[in-house]
Amino acid sequence: MVLGKVKSLTISFDCLNDSNVPVYSSGDTVSGRVNLEVTGEIRVKSLKIHARGHAKVRWTESRNAGSNTAYTQNYTEEVEYFNHKDILIGHERDDDNSEEGLHTIHSGRHEYAFSFELPQTPLATSFEGRHGSVRYWVKAELHRPWFLPVKLKKEFTVFEHIDINTPSLLSPQAGTKEKTLCCWFCTSGPISLSAKIERKGYTPGESIQIFAEIENCSSRVVVPKAAIYQTQAFYAKGKMKEVKQLVANLRGDSLSSGKTETWNGKQLKIPPVSPSILDCSIIRVEYSLMVYVDIPGAMDLFLNLPLVIGTIPLHPFGSRTSSVSSQCSMNMNWLGLTLPERPEAPPSYAEVVTEEQRQSSLAPLGACDDFERALPGPLFAYIQEFRFLPPPLYSEIDPNPDQPTDDRPSCPSR
Repeated sequence: MVLGKVKSLTISFDCLNDSNVPVYSSGDTVSGRVNLEVTGEIRVKSLKIHARGHAKVRWTESRNAGSNTAYTQNYTEEVEYFNHKDILIGHERDDDNSEEGLHTIHSGRHEYAFSFELPQTPLATSFEGRHGSVRYWVKAELHRPWFLPVKLKKEFTVFEHIDINTPSLLSPQAGTKEKTLCCWFCTSGPISLSAKIERKGYTPGESIQIFAEIENCSSRVVVPKAAIYQTQAFYAKGKMKEVKQLVANLRGDSLSSGKTETWNGKQLKIPPVSPSILDCSIIRVEYSLMVYVDIPGAMDLFLNLPLVIGTIPLHPFGSRTSSVSSQCSMNMNWLGLTLPERPEAPPSYAEVVTEEQRQSSLAPLGACDDFERALPGPLFAYIQEFRFLPPPLYSEIDPNPDQPTDDRPSCPSR
């Protein structure tokens, strides 16, 4: 009898999306097939699958214990999210080479379905970092008597969704900083920086609109810049290891002494990056927008604005300032109502009060005699003069605007 051979062992997932990429989230059912192709006939003890999800960190640090003594300290930590095992063919025991309970598989291709459910509790998003990772995988093992096991592992992606349409992530982020340069006994004028972005939450592919004002009252030529940074933090044995990486950046125009530059929505696009990881106890991935002024020969003036990179993008009806107005707009659209883009002017006086009503109101009011006697003469005359005059004409432009005041000190003259 000629023994058959295992030609291939593969794993395929039943994808939940149109891109044929196995992506899941907490509570989803992961299903797929183990594909086995053999030539000839083989006898099998078992075909098993093992599914696991875990976060793991690891790094080493060199320590000195004396003048001539050094050692390496290892830092490792692991968090397990789930651990699932199932037997597709055969029995649990596969440590012996007995011929009992063997299953015969004939030549050809064979499929064996598997299915398991991810935990309902929050899972960390799949991630590969400098000193740690979050991985989810399925491993298939084929056991035969007198042969080494055939093993195959295939990873799948898990996203713990972050909806940026929440009040905390829709709130604007802003800040102001100032720096005065000193050189020996000479003090230069200040460099001031103010920056603001519309919200805290964004998704990959979006552009952040930066509103900023940079004023240079120093004697040096400075350059305003902006950058998005990713910060990876790894925790093990009470220690923390941090890695900071540049994601995207932009550069403004050089700013000479006494000049001011204003950014009215300067755009910085977010490239494809991993979402923020905020719920894992040993790995944390955060993002920030740094708006800063590059000062030659001195420490830069910088302003950090926190970001959260999510997975659920901004709704089309989302508000820039509050999700309450977004919810209101959604309800109005659902009712089939539309709000005017601009407020309508109020009706004119003539449309509300007819000429007959106005003339009749000018007749003496007997009931007001006591009131007239109780008021001083000039005050009652003032009331009578303006009681029946029409209101002023409606205008969307304030005829008497408040004069803006600028309390900010101007650059000293040179």
